[in-house]
Amino acid sequence: MEATTSAGFFGHPRGLFVCFATELWERFSFYGMKALLLLYLTKYHLFSDANGLEVLGSYAALVYAMPVIGGLLADRYLGMRKAVICGGIFLTLGHLGMAFEGEQARYTGGDIVRDERALQVFYFSLALIVIGVGFLKPNISTIVGRLYTPEDPRRDSGFTLFYMGINLGAFAATLLCGYLGETWGWHYGFGAAGVGMLLGLATFIHGQKHLHGVAEPRDPGLLKETSVLGLSKEWTIYLGAVLAVGVAWQMLQFHGAVGFTLNALALIVLVGLAWFITVKCNAVERGRMIVLIVLTMSTVVFWALFEQAGGSMTLFADRVMDRRILGIEFNASQLGFLNPLFIFTLAPLFAWLWTALARRGLEPGTPIKFALGIAQAGLGFGALVLGASMPNEAGLVAGYWMILAYLLHTTGELCLSPVGLSAVTKLSVPSVVGVMMGAWFLATAYSEFVAVQLAKLAAMETVDGGVTDVAAALASYTELFTNLLFTGVAVGVVLLVISPVLKKLMHGIH
Repeated sequence: MEATTSAGFFGHPRGLFVCFATELWERFSFYGMKALLLLYLTKYHLFSDANGLEVLGSYAALVYAMPVIGGLLADRYLGMRKAVICGGIFLTLGHLGMAFEGEQARYTGGDIVRDERALQVFYFSLALIVIGVGFLKPNISTIVGRLYTPEDPRRDSGFTLFYMGINLGAFAATLLCGYLGETWGWHYGFGAAGVGMLLGLATFIHGQKHLHGVAEPRDPGLLKETSVLGLSKEWTIYLGAVLAVGVAWQMLQFHGAVGFTLNALALIVLVGLAWFITVKCNAVERGRMIVLIVLTMSTVVFWALFEQAGGSMTLFADRVMDRRILGIEFNASQLGFLNPLFIFTLAPLFAWLWTALARRGLEPGTPIKFALGIAQAGLGFGALVLGASMPNEAGLVAGYWMILAYLLHTTGELCLSPVGLSAVTKLSVPSVVGVMMGAWFLATAYSEFVAVQLAKLAAMETVDGGVTDVAAALASYTELFTNLLFTGVAVGVVLLVISPVLKKLMHGIH
C-alpha cells in the first residue's frame, strides 16, 4: 500500500491528491448546479415557488438517499474504482444535459407556456445526477480511508485535506457558476458545472496508478458470474443503474411519490428498530441505541433548517435583500459561498477548541454538541428576522445579516456534523452498524423533504419570477424565519435539558 512507502501530497499518499481533486470537481459541479436550480425554475421556466421547491426537495432527498445503495453495491460487487467511474459518467452527462435550456417560458393569454421538451431533458439530467452521486459520493470517501493503514497517524489529517477539497469546490462553484448563470445565461452556469465534473472524472481515471489497487473489487470473479438476466453481474448492475435513472426521472416529476417513499421507509425503519431494541438488545445496548435514534431524529431538524440555504434563503436574498457587501454586488445564488468560506476559517479553530477542552476534561459530550448545533441553526434565522426589522429606504434587508446567518449556521454545522457519523459507529450494536448508517443517511434525505415543506410556508405569487410587493414578501419571509428561529432554539434547549439522561444511557461512551 502506498501509504507505507511514499508520500507526495503534503506528506500524504499521492492517491489522496487523486481523490482530493476528483471530489473537488464533483462538489464544484454539484454545488454549482444546486445554487442555480431554484432560481432557474422560478425565473426561467416560471414555476411557482411551491412547484420549484418541490423539485428541489425531491432532487435533494433522492441525492442523499442513493449513496446507501451505491455504497452497498460497491462493497459487495463493483469495488470503489468501477463505482466512482460509473457515477462520474452519469454525473458528467447529467450536468452537461442541464445546460440545455430550451425556450424561456412566457405568458400567452394569461397562461404560462413552457418548453416541455426542454423540461423533460432537465428532469432526465437531474435523474442522471441523482444516480451518479449514489455511485460516486460514498465510494470516493472509502478510497481515502483505504489509502492508510488503521494505525497510520496521518489518517485524520488526510481526511481533513480531503474535506477541504469538498469546501474548495463548493466555494468556487457558488461564486463562478452563480455569476455565470445569473449574469451571462443559465446554460453557462450549468455548463461550467458540467465541465467541472468532466475534469473530476478525467482526474480520477488518469490517477489510477496512485491508488495501488485499493479501489478494486474484493472478488473480481463474482462480477463475471451470470445473473438471472443472462448478463454478467457487473453489466446487470449497470443496466439496473440505467433503469434507476428512468425511475428517478419520473419520481422527480411526481413529488408525492418521493414523500410517500420517504415516509414509508422512515416508518419501516422505526418499527424495525423498535423491535430490535426490545427483543435483541441487552440493557446497555438498548440505552445506546435509544440515544442514537434520538440524535438521528434531531438531525432532521438541523438539516431541515440548514438546507433553507438553497430554498427560502435564496429566494429571500433574490427578492428582498440588498446584496451589496463591501461594495460588491452579489447574485442571490452566489451567497452560498459563505458556508464553505466559514468552514475554511473556523474548522481549525473548532478542532483546536475541542482538543483544548478535552485536555481539561471540559469537552461537551455528543448530545450537548448536537443541542448547540441545532440552537445555532435557529439563531441564524434570528439574524435574518432582526435584519428584516430594519430595512433600508427601498424596503430591502442589508446583506450583512445574511453573513451573520451563514456564520451561525456554519458554527452549528461544525458542532453537529463532524461527530454525527462517529456517533453512529460508537453507539450502534455491531451487528446493525450498516443499518444505522443507512438510517442516518435516510434521516438526511428526509430532512430535505421537510426543508421544502417549511420553505413552502412562505411561497408567494410571482410575476416573471419576481415579487411585486416587496413589503408583503418581506413580511412572509419574516414570519417563516421567526418560526424557524423558535423551532431551532426550542429543540436545542430540549436536547440540552435531556442530555444528562442521554449521557447516562450512553454507558461511558463520550
